[in-house]
Amino acid sequence: MKFCSECGESVQLRIPEGDNRERFVCGACQTIHYQNPNAVVGTIPLHVDESGQPLVLLAKRGIEPRHGYWTLPAGFLENGETSAEGALRETIEETCAKVENLQLYRVLNVARTNQIHIFFRAHLPEPSFTTTPESTEVKLFPFEQIPWRQLAFPTVHQALRDFVDEYPDGPFTPAMHDITRQSWHELDY
Repeated sequence: MKFCSECGESVQLRIPEGDNRERFVCGACQTIHYQNPNAVVGTIPLHVDESGQPLVLLAKRGIEPRHGYWTLPAGFLENGETSAEGALRETIEETCAKVENLQLYRVLNVARTNQIHIFFRAHLPEPSFTTTPESTEVKLFPFEQIPWRQLAFPTVHQALRDFVDEYPDGPFTPAMHDITRQSWHELDY
């Protein structure tokens, strides 16, 4: 950040009086510009076919970052929407799939990128989905065919691994993980 959004003057990075972190502060109007983490929201869409086999819906990314890698449908939360509303919107934007019965499942802290990823378990009643400008391929995977080494992000890997490990009996209790560079390299495929 170089200029104040309030008055247009230049800002300096310093610790404001009474604070303990560096912030961008306008030298002219003294506005403190706080920068906070972004929330990423998504779903783990599950469809159970007529034979009773559980299938998870994944999308192959058609955009950067991680173009060409598989992911759960997810994206940045927009202003004015709840985390569940954002997860539903992102699922539709990336897969055209209509999911229901969202239940909070995982919160993943990614401090190095200033993000918090929130995943909901979701029921996909009909296997109806298609590609979108954000996804070059959308597919239902049996658990044993999930492309673990081609997953786009460590948060997706962690949430999906937890889900597969708990299925079908649960407990599916919401939990939180901290994702670090170290933990990414320790993930079990």
